Amino acid sequence: MKEKIVFHVDVNNAFLSWTATYLLLNGFKQDIRKIPSIIGGDEKERKGIVLAKSPIAKKYGIQTAQTIYQAKKICPNLQIYPPNYEWYYQKSLELYTYLKNYSPVIERFSIDECFLDMSGTTYLYNDYIKLANDMKNEIKKRFGYTVNIGIGNNKLCAKMASDFEKPDKVHTLFKNEIKEKLWPLDVNELFMCGKKTTAILNKLKIYTIKDLASANEKILQKYFKNQAQSLINAANGIDYSKIEEKTSKNQSISLSETLPHDLEDEEQIKEILFRQTTEVTRQLRKKNLYTKTVAIIYKNNKFENYSAQASFNNFTNDTKEIYKLVIYIFSKSYKKDPLRLLGIRLSNFNAHKEEQLDLFTSESNISDANKEIQNTIDNINEKFGKSLITPASLKLIGISKSRNKYK
Repeated sequence: MKEKIVFHVDVNNAFLSWTATYLLLNGFKQDIRKIPSIIGGDEKERKGIVLAKSPIAKKYGIQTAQTIYQAKKICPNLQIYPPNYEWYYQKSLELYTYLKNYSPVIERFSIDECFLDMSGTTYLYNDYIKLANDMKNEIKKRFGYTVNIGIGNNKLCAKMASDFEKPDKVHTLFKNEIKEKLWPLDVNELFMCGKKTTAILNKLKIYTIKDLASANEKILQKYFKNQAQSLINAANGIDYSKIEEKTSKNQSISLSETLPHDLEDEEQIKEILFRQTTEVTRQLRKKNLYTKTVAIIYKNNKFENYSAQASFNNFTNDTKEIYKLVIYIFSKSYKKDPLRLLGIRLSNFNAHKEEQLDLFTSESNISDANKEIQNTIDNINEKFGKSLITPASLKLIGISKSRNKYK
């Protein structure tokens, strides 16, 4: 049986790099990757956080997930640019379409990451390292941004390899390289180890991935229960997860983000959900569709996935109503655990509202005038490539509990 070969393609500093390409294509004279700059929310409200930072901003000490207010205090001449999810969608699809030339089995791990199953392609590619370098160089030349590519015998090793050194690099982490490349690293660099997990491991005098690889499973079970074996497996480069290609078309609209660090602050989580809701509902209206079912997707720092969903009585494409439901789902489903990935998925579509007029009909049945306003906002935001206009009422939804009834 031939060994499995997996590529992990990761866009370097995706939101900032993709925003830079957008600005340059639209006549901006300066590459924001070469100045102190960040991608973030509305600094006037002092609620926005740093989503991405340029290398120069990083040298000032600016950190991802800081408030913009804090970042400006560190670097007063910091340039701030809002996220442009419409453009990010385009760039993500562009990358995915390009990678399809190399493997028919691709998993879109997040908006800026893909796993490729290259197993069984040795008759096409004799040298996988050369192939990966050719791919990353062509992406840089053709699309104007850089990627890292990690190569391994499973998803975990490929993912770890792509993080070794950035940007614009190719790294390998094969089975015979685990002891040399993986074990010397601090345990917090292991993909499954967040801050809380690392703190517990350090108390147990487990400081490196090598220490974890040879740890006593029974002792770990006292602290991590059924995750103990997974942690030890990961430290040994063992991963049995499959590359899962999502082949369904037009059955859902989703947006997920791998978070820059373990996140459990509920206000920051709600802000991310707000941004994601704004974008997926704009995509929904662009496709002239209405949705009935909304889901939140979580992945915690123990690499566990869970999700929750709820449905409206009627179909809707109204951002305000959908965000109300998102907050309702969040209040019922979030387990107060540190999150690594967060996303929203819309499904159960219809080309028409098909409203059922009864005593419990939701506000989602918006008037023609309100619909025209929403379309105007979409057009302005799409034209200028950012969420330039947001109804003020949306900002209040996460503060008060929704009284709507959902199925």
